[in-house]
Amino acid sequence: MSDKELVSNLSTFDQNGATIRGKSLVRDLIGEVSFSKMIYFYILGKMPTPEELSIVDAVLVTLMDHGMSGGLSARMIYRSSPDSLQGAVAAGLLGMGSQFGGVMEQVGQYLDEIVKASDQEDKAREIVTQYRSRKKALPGFGHNDFKPDDPRTPKLLAVAKNANVKGDYINALLLMSKVVDEIVGKHLTINATAGIAAVLAEIGVPFKIMRGFSLISRAPGLVGQILEEQTNPIAGELMQLVNDTVVYKGEIA
Repeated sequence: MSDKELVSNLSTFDQNGATIRGKSLVRDLIGEVSFSKMIYFYILGKMPTPEELSIVDAVLVTLMDHGMSGGLSARMIYRSSPDSLQGAVAAGLLGMGSQFGGVMEQVGQYLDEIVKASDQEDKAREIVTQYRSRKKALPGFGHNDFKPDDPRTPKLLAVAKNANVKGDYINALLLMSKVVDEIVGKHLTINATAGIAAVLAEIGVPFKIMRGFSLISRAPGLVGQILEEQTNPIAGELMQLVNDTVVYKGEIA
């Protein structure tokens, strides 16, 4: 057995309740801080400034709703197991990945590389070229519904600028957009997940944890989807619609 001391800097419990990152849950936190403030404090270990908090709130509001495409899996699982609300929410959260709703992690990584590069434009060109050589879509650019621009992105960037962030990551994103358009030969939308990556990076959120903020944001949206499914169920009709419209083309025994 290892002699290494196992430690955590997050929390401990005793008869007085809990101590979270050095603060008493009962005395310092309950009724004293907002949920979004607590999110930043718990994850990053420091209380946000009002300006940082405005960015956290903007991010959490942006991705709460993703329409029926985001809620369909939750509704289907809830229909199959209405005694397991948590399972339905979990099913919806599983869809927030590297292809749908969760690409801020990849965007945050390449923005970090650009910010640290001695020649930022050269690094941006290198990143775009690498993706195109592998025939992969560049995370953060393009959107099926928003063309030529995603209206959410400039609003997110405006919130960050109003918060007087340093602007390194926002500038890196705008540089990336310029390089993308030049190499592709047309304008590609900067989608909201790219904007979220830039503004979260501005307030010190590491790119490896950025997708966690999208999960936090989506959870109440999925609860709302399930409440509507309870009061106005449509999952069964949607399933029947699939059965009626998908044409079988296989062999008949």
